[in-house]
Amino acid sequence: MAINLISVPVKKPDSVNLILGQAHFIKTVEDLHEALVTAVPGIKFGLAFCEASGPCLVRWSGTDEELIVLARTNARAIGAGHSFIILLRDCFPINVLPVLRQVPEVCSIYCATANEVEVILAETTSGRGILGVVDGVCPKGIEQEADIAERRSLLRRFGYKL
Repeated sequence: MAINLISVPVKKPDSVNLILGQAHFIKTVEDLHEALVTAVPGIKFGLAFCEASGPCLVRWSGTDEELIVLARTNARAIGAGHSFIILLRDCFPINVLPVLRQVPEVCSIYCATANEVEVILAETTSGRGILGVVDGVCPKGIEQEADIAERRSLLRRFGYKL
């Protein structure tokens, strides 16, 4: 049996964060939606889920029309059964990952980032599966004292550290 390796870039604005994962049931979309709106009141997001049996549709939901369209477009391009993508505006993944991990249908999270992402897929005659992701670029050096100070300052500006 032949296996083709494919790389699919996620298309999104630079300011938008994404979460890419795998789940296992048609009610994933509704449960992810409920988890997101409960975790962050007023959250702006779009989500899409690739159904892996039956009609095999891209199921979707969200609160931001642009992000909903982007989530559906990216999910269709990735096309891996039981995968989901969530696009977030004005919200960091760290604010929602704990509740997403508690959704019973969620099997795994591949990445949560604002970086450019390429999804690495294996394609067979049966369909596609996510092997992993390329998240951002390779390191350009080793953190120095000034870099440490800036990292610590950034975390305090965002309110993640006192």
